[in-house]
Amino acid sequence: MSESEFDSALTYNSYLAIDDLLNLQKPLSNGPEHDEMLFIIIHQSYELWFKQLIHEFNAAAKSLEAGDTHRSLAMLGRIRTILKVCVTQVDILETMTPLQFNAFRGYLSSSSGFQSAQFRKVEALLGRRDTKMSSHLPIDVQVEIKEITSRNSIWDSTLVYLDKRGHKIPPEILERDKSTHYQSDPRVIEVLLAVHRNDPESAMVCERLMDIDEGLQEWRYRHVKMVERTIGQKAGTGGSDGVKYLASTLFSPVFKDLWDIRSQF
Repeated sequence: MSESEFDSALTYNSYLAIDDLLNLQKPLSNGPEHDEMLFIIIHQSYELWFKQLIHEFNAAAKSLEAGDTHRSLAMLGRIRTILKVCVTQVDILETMTPLQFNAFRGYLSSSSGFQSAQFRKVEALLGRRDTKMSSHLPIDVQVEIKEITSRNSIWDSTLVYLDKRGHKIPPEILERDKSTHYQSDPRVIEVLLAVHRNDPESAMVCERLMDIDEGLQEWRYRHVKMVERTIGQKAGTGGSDGVKYLASTLFSPVFKDLWDIRSQF
């Protein structure tokens, strides 16, 4: 088939698989309940954005480790913008009242957002390192997350970037066991202070990471308040602690060293 014939055969619908996409919303409630469609579409949209975040984080890590400042800034900025969209989707969910949600909540059975494998992968890419994050997921997903946690997080890739820019990161930090959680180090703090004072381009990369960290915390906060507004202090679906668990994730920065230097300028 020639290029012109191929182009003429391709349509908007076929390229984006629109028919398949629009057939993925399958409400379970009787009627079905009007708001179940919104609930499904919002969460399917989240999963699509998580897929894109994984795609962007992997590419940003390669770009950082290659020392490409401008491409890294563009990708990290895109990640921050996607997180803004995730926050905005909470506004849409909050148009659903507690009574409207409870009209179909029982049909969700044991399903829970806690089971989102893709969000666990996002957390792993950001540097979370603990077995509890994936122990409830299927074995094949656990294997995938274990592979992610065995290599550089986006913070580790940033340290590689800074080292290549001449800001010497101690070798034992660059070569540490990546399956363990990164621990703040005063030597890295000193490097970061020097970066912000003397290397504007590298400082911009660090500030993009701050944007991402702040955006993630904003999304977590809005998520907690939305859940509390909808179900109060009741247990979440799937047996989770609901608001109690979600609230425990608040105010835990991903890039702690970047926050710690703020009081030292």
